[in-house]
Amino acid sequence: MDETGRRGVRLVVDGYEVTALEGDTVLTALLTNGSRLRRNEFDGKPRAGFCLMGACQECWVWTESGEELRACSTDVRDGMRLVTKEVPWLTR
Repeated sequence: MDETGRRGVRLVVDGYEVTALEGDTVLTALLTNGSRLRRNEFDGKPRAGFCLMGACQECWVWTESGEELRACSTDVRDGMRLVTKEVPWLTR
């Protein structure tokens, strides 16, 4: 966790600014800045991803504009604005 060779990236998650390193996935950024990826939509318990390779559908997060992203296979981008609970205007 003491890496210095990659550029820092800033993103906003649920209204809070967090930092990550260029090349990190969204999942890595969220777990290194907190204790969970998101909360389970059925019982509210914390989730942290499952397969970590984009196959299980457990790591969905959303952009503030409503785009769904798989946190385990999406690289962070400077200025990303994410929410970790399903946005109300989306239905699956």
